[in-house]
Amino acid sequence: MLKFISWNVNGLRAVAGKGFADIFVNLDADFFCLQETKMQEGQLDLEFPGYQSYWNYALKKGYSGTAVYTRHTPLSVKYGLGIEEHDQEGRVITLEYDRFYLVCAYVPNSQDGLRRLAYRMEWEDAMRSYLCSLPKPVVFCGDLNVAHEEIDLKNPSTNRMNAGFTDEERAKLTELLGSGFVDSWRSQHPEEVKYSWWSYRMNARARNAGWRIDYFLVSESLRESIVSTEIHNEIFGSDHCPVELVLSI
Repeated sequence: MLKFISWNVNGLRAVAGKGFADIFVNLDADFFCLQETKMQEGQLDLEFPGYQSYWNYALKKGYSGTAVYTRHTPLSVKYGLGIEEHDQEGRVITLEYDRFYLVCAYVPNSQDGLRRLAYRMEWEDAMRSYLCSLPKPVVFCGDLNVAHEEIDLKNPSTNRMNAGFTDEERAKLTELLGSGFVDSWRSQHPEEVKYSWWSYRMNARARNAGWRIDYFLVSESLRESIVSTEIHNEIFGSDHCPVELVLSI
C-alpha cells in the first residue's frame, strides 16, 4: 500500500506556523505533494526524518512553486515540462519509480477577467501531451484549478465562466480524462459533495461555499489499484485542504 497526500498550502512559510509539521506527521503518507509553496531555496529548513524532498521554485519570488516529500528514493526526478515558456513558475515535479510516475502540478489560474485563459489553454495541452508521453502508469496530483462538474462547486450557476469554471477549462479536464485518466475521488464517490478550496472572502469556509479543485488522477490501468480516497476538509492552515489517495501498488 502506498499513501499519497496533495495539498496547496498557499505559502509554506505561513502554514509552517499553523501546525504544518504536526499535520504532516499525523497524515503519515509515503508521498506528500505540495503546491503554491511561494518560496525560494534556503528560505525555510523543513525536513522530516525518513523523507527526501524535491523542490521546484518559481523564478518570481513569493510565487507558485511545488515540492514533494517522499519515503521512497526515485529512479529519476524531472522539474517542469521541458518547455521553457512553461517552466518559469515551478509548477511541475515528476518522480519516476519502477511501476509508475508521480507528477505533482500546480495548474495556472486563469485569473480575474480570464486574462490568463489563453495561456492556460496552451499549458493544459502541453501538460496533457507530457502526461500521455510517460511510458509507465501515472499518478497525477495537485491543484488543477478547475471544478470539473456542477457537483464540484457550491454555486455553479453564478460561477459559470468565472476562472476555474469556464467551459474551456472544464473541457480540458474532460479531454485529459478521456486520454486515459481516472478522477480517483469521484470514481469512488460519484454522488458525494465535498470541497477542497474555499475563498477567504465572505466567510466561505464556515458556510462550506467551496470548490473541489484538488485532484488525484490516475492512469486507467491503476483504477483497480485504488484502495481509498479522502478530502481532509477537517484540516485547516490554508484556503485549500489536503486530498488523499491510497493505492495497492
